[in-house]
Amino acid sequence: MKTKYFLLIVMITIFFSCNNEKIKHAELIKKAMQDKTTIQWLDTAFDLGIINQGDKKELKFRCINTGTKPLVLGDVRAGCGCTIASFSKEEILPGKEGWVTAKFDSRKQCDEVIKSISAPSNATNDSIRTLTFKAKIINCESNDKVVIPHPVSGE
Repeated sequence: MKTKYFLLIVMITIFFSCNNEKIKHAELIKKAMQDKTTIQWLDTAFDLGIINQGDKKELKFRCINTGTKPLVLGDVRAGCGCTIASFSKEEILPGKEGWVTAKFDSRKQCDEVIKSISAPSNATNDSIRTLTFKAKIINCESNDKVVIPHPVSGE
């Protein structure tokens, strides 16, 4: 019985912690939109080359705050479910580096793919940057079903 209560308390704590982080980030974005700055992206595109279907890759796109006010990355989003994006959620001070990480799962992908991530910020010179990566995925499993013909009756 004590275990059930303990698990319930842990789950409630995790739920409120996650929501609190989202609320803090939303407040940070709201404040940052009043204090514009500038950004320089060090990485905007990657070529993963040839990979096998099912491979998982992680990429890190880096940026620098080139302005005089804190830089804040907004709600960074990947273009599809095969990629999970995470990013610097705290203020990036002038002269400091921030990042966007992409975790790509090629399990349901095949052939040539180009994926994108939208990275909004409070920068005046590049307020919404599209980050991209591409790959050629090989050794794909076929989804084709083999059909064996049935003999026509009377043969």
